[in-house]
Amino acid sequence: MKHTVLRHTGRTLAIFLVGMGLTQAATAEISRGALMATTCYACHGTDGHSAGSIPSIYGYPPEIMISQMKAFRDGTRPATVMDRHATGYTDEEIKLIAEYLSTRR
Repeated sequence: MKHTVLRHTGRTLAIFLVGMGLTQAATAEISRGALMATTCYACHGTDGHSAGSIPSIYGYPPEIMISQMKAFRDGTRPATVMDRHATGYTDEEIKLIAEYLSTRR
């Protein structure tokens, strides 16, 4: 019985360590812009492909996205919720999100 428990514990530990290695490798490949852009998908659809009345944001030119996000943040563009989202981002973060979304197809 003790041998069986040790064998199962060893297998579990090995699976956990392999899983941690894969998770770390996958996480290393995710850019900061990609990570921050995931918050957009709740409203703008999976990978920015909106199925509803909210605009799709995938493949959007980064210069336009940057200017629109800054306008939401600064209150110079009318918004329902985007002004509240945009206030949480720095210029650098807006640029990273815009650059990432411009690569989505």
